[in-house]
Amino acid sequence: MFTILLVDDEKWVRTALRHTIIKTGLNFKVIGECSNGLEALDFLKEQAVDLIMTDVRMSVMDGLSFVKTHSNGAHQSDCIMISGYDDFKYVQHGLRSGIYDYLLKPVELEELKECLENWVNHRRKKNDRSSNSLVKEADPLELSTVERVINYVKSKVPGEVTLTEAANYVNLNPSYLSKLFKDKTEQNFVDFVLEIRMNEARHLLVSTSLRVSEIADRLGYSDITYFSNMFKRKNGVTPSEYRKGVSVN
Repeated sequence: MFTILLVDDEKWVRTALRHTIIKTGLNFKVIGECSNGLEALDFLKEQAVDLIMTDVRMSVMDGLSFVKTHSNGAHQSDCIMISGYDDFKYVQHGLRSGIYDYLLKPVELEELKECLENWVNHRRKKNDRSSNSLVKEADPLELSTVERVINYVKSKVPGEVTLTEAANYVNLNPSYLSKLFKDKTEQNFVDFVLEIRMNEARHLLVSTSLRVSEIADRLGYSDITYFSNMFKRKNGVTPSEYRKGVSVN
């Protein structure tokens, strides 16, 4: 059974897609519905899925921003974009960002069935290639402790990850992990976490309509003044100035 996440800001569209997926008779199950890209990113931090079907135009975070952000995450799923006829230029951008396929609204049963069947074949070929590669090249030491820690931190954004949490995750002493992380990345663990959080802050400022206070809260900052000062220290401008594209010399 393959799992699907539906992302669309109109509930009736999600409901129609869910029913059409069932009508295909294929081995797929919708396990989640989200109304925008940001909500979908939060969902995917808690629940992995095989396939995502997302609308292009949505409030808070649109489909293109969602696809780009998701493609850079630790856990990735294939995406099929749903668009109207006048959204094709957005679909072109989506194809460049790595979406698997796109469907035009309203989604017809036969078109959806063909798309899903093609995806299943694509998935099987991809898995076969991965299996062959693992047989030839697998090495238990390739996935280093530091790489696991980096992926762990990225999977927990938004929010702060402490050195102790990361050390517990890889079953190491915090002091030892701190030294190991600095030796391998030439960066302190705390600075790395801050960099990841600031990257997320910049992304949310330009790709969503969330208020600065809401962004600070999502990133685990209870004090908006502290967040703004920290952001300005790292970026040279306040969050509001960054959103407006103001440069400070």
